[in-house]
Amino acid sequence: MAMPWPGVPAPQRNLRLQPQAHIRQRRFCPESDTSLGKTLRQTTPMSPEKNPARALPAFSRMLRLTRPNREDAIAFVILAGLALVVFRGAQGAVEPLSRLHLEPLLLDPGQLPYYALRTILRMFAALFASTVFTLVVATLAARSRHLGQIIVPALDILQSVPILGFLTFTVTFFMGLFPGNVLGVELASVFAIFTSQAWNMAFSFYQSLRSLPSDLEEVCQSFALSPVRRFLKLDLPFATPALVWNAMMSMSGGWFFVVASEAITVGNTTVTLPGIGSWLALAIEKQDFTAVAEAVGTMAVVIVAYDQLFFRPIVAWADRFRFEQTASTERPESWVYDMLRRTRLLPLLFAPVSAIGRLLLALEPARRARRLQAEGPRNKLAERGWQVAVYAGVVAALWWSAHYVLGTLSLGDVGQALGLAVLTLIRVVVLIVLASFIWVPLGVTIGLRPKLAESVQPVAQFLAAFPANVLFPFAVIVIVRFHLMPDIWLSPLMILGTQWYILFNVIAGASAIPSDLREAASMFGVKGWQWWRQVALPAIFPYYITGALTASGGSWNASIVAEAVSWGQSHLEAHGLGAYIADATTAGNYPQVALGIGMMSLFVLGFNRLVWRPLYAYGERRLRIG
Repeated sequence: MAMPWPGVPAPQRNLRLQPQAHIRQRRFCPESDTSLGKTLRQTTPMSPEKNPARALPAFSRMLRLTRPNREDAIAFVILAGLALVVFRGAQGAVEPLSRLHLEPLLLDPGQLPYYALRTILRMFAALFASTVFTLVVATLAARSRHLGQIIVPALDILQSVPILGFLTFTVTFFMGLFPGNVLGVELASVFAIFTSQAWNMAFSFYQSLRSLPSDLEEVCQSFALSPVRRFLKLDLPFATPALVWNAMMSMSGGWFFVVASEAITVGNTTVTLPGIGSWLALAIEKQDFTAVAEAVGTMAVVIVAYDQLFFRPIVAWADRFRFEQTASTERPESWVYDMLRRTRLLPLLFAPVSAIGRLLLALEPARRARRLQAEGPRNKLAERGWQVAVYAGVVAALWWSAHYVLGTLSLGDVGQALGLAVLTLIRVVVLIVLASFIWVPLGVTIGLRPKLAESVQPVAQFLAAFPANVLFPFAVIVIVRFHLMPDIWLSPLMILGTQWYILFNVIAGASAIPSDLREAASMFGVKGWQWWRQVALPAIFPYYITGALTASGGSWNASIVAEAVSWGQSHLEAHGLGAYIADATTAGNYPQVALGIGMMSLFVLGFNRLVWRPLYAYGERRLRIG
């Protein structure tokens, strides 16, 4: 569909949209049988002396084509406003640390927009770091069998480590980098949010690379593409749609840990950063429902804003990378994306970046392809040595952890932690099954309808970003009022913030189903349960496994705050490993904290190895498209 060209007459506009080679043929071959040639023969004398050709100067043509239009003005206003806002928020991140004590956090509604700005800057900084981490680490894990043996188990363990565990060891490091400055505490907060975003995105990208269609793999091998070209031409485009949806989920999931990441404790000193998370913590501490409602309302406005200005344009742009052989009948839309496509100056501003990328690819040495083709069979001795080194490292880590824990605690403490971990495992499994029955059908329905996804997207982001600890007071009030069992009724709090990993991954999987596959199913009359069994469930299965694996690890993490909740003078606990770690952290019993985190990591890693990884392998082997 031709786009409008403001300020250009219709005949010229139609002529400029024709292919350049065709224009030259008509310009220099007037004797041809085309209508344009007949017109030129009848109306234009062919004497070059009388009518010399007047070629349009290149510079003038460039000025005419790049003359700013209305979309350029709107884009400039939006981008300039965003730049000023970012600069205003960044100023507070480089102030002296004493400034936080001189200006304590206040529940003043006038300060809430500034607090929201500081929080959103931390979250986008963490999202950028998570994206870089994902592109590097997940690619290495998918393309190198040796590195995959280390990276994948490490990701399993890291996603099971509670955010409090990261803060315990990283706050001192970051504050030591910038002593006496707020920037050190800001980096510690950004790293804490990063730990709540990166693992989901890394697993999503890894799953996409492992499920590439076999015919595309063969094409890459036939052309002997280098690793860089393969990544830019195949890996990154194919995995982009799923990565965008998981980045959206990770952004929303980061809100769950904002409260813990904005109140940094070092020894007996607590540093509270200005932000929505610290506002919520203070409002809950003072039992101020009005302040809680104001924070939630501000969150809703912020989520809608970055959904319209950031995520929805990216979803519309990423739709071009869907793997299908027929054009999609429905495509996601975004007014910001449409406006940016109509601008004339932005492509010129980003032209140097794309030119640098093409230059780097052009300068890439050709010997890489020959080296890849000349690779022989693997050295079995080196393979065995690598496996021995990996197992030796695992045994050394387990021995060191056991020596540290058993030096202070007894085997009875280990048995107690083991029993509590089994109780938490039962809760996690039951909640994942219930969430799957609810969100898989809804996710498929939303993913197959881009128009519906546009309406549901901001609502799902808000629900996923809604801090579950805001609901803890109401849970305490209801459980105390009706004398309910905390072991049962505190369990749903674990899945409130993690069930959305299943929904967003299923939406990504359903939206990636090729249009030709859906059309073929419709033509053959595949409906009902047969359609679910032969089309929908096989297509979304790898995406669902990624979401369920991440939701499982997140539920273990959330058990620390969900199995021990308070409101005023009321304190409730459910028997489980999360409450065990929370009580040990409050009491400052670091051996018990280490025992609880180690036991949680072992259970998560064991469950992933025995359940999720075999299902991953089954999806790669039997359910790969192509």
